[in-house]
Amino acid sequence: MKIEKVIKSYSPMTETAFYILLSLIEPRHGYGIIKHVEELTEGRLVLGSGTIYGTLTKMQRDEIITVYADEKRKTIYEITDVGKALMRHEMGRLKELHANVIKHEGAFQ
Repeated sequence: MKIEKVIKSYSPMTETAFYILLSLIEPRHGYGIIKHVEELTEGRLVLGSGTIYGTLTKMQRDEIITVYADEKRKTIYEITDVGKALMRHEMGRLKELHANVIKHEGAFQ
């Protein structure tokens, strides 16, 4: 899938998709992703297995991640170059959002 089509399909990204891809800074198995997201969000976001595996299946179909088995036959997920480009796009969008929050939050006090 072309990156423009992926960006159009995933942007703005759901929090679940964002944290799954963020946790794939290094290849991980499904349970490792769940635990890493929980750690990153200090327990605020706890992903259910149905949610994570449904999202991972869609991401694999859209070539955002790849899947392989390690020596222990565990399924490992890894972000692709398309996925990294998607994350760069989303992080740029979030930086703009954050800058506008900081700039205008006083108006809502």
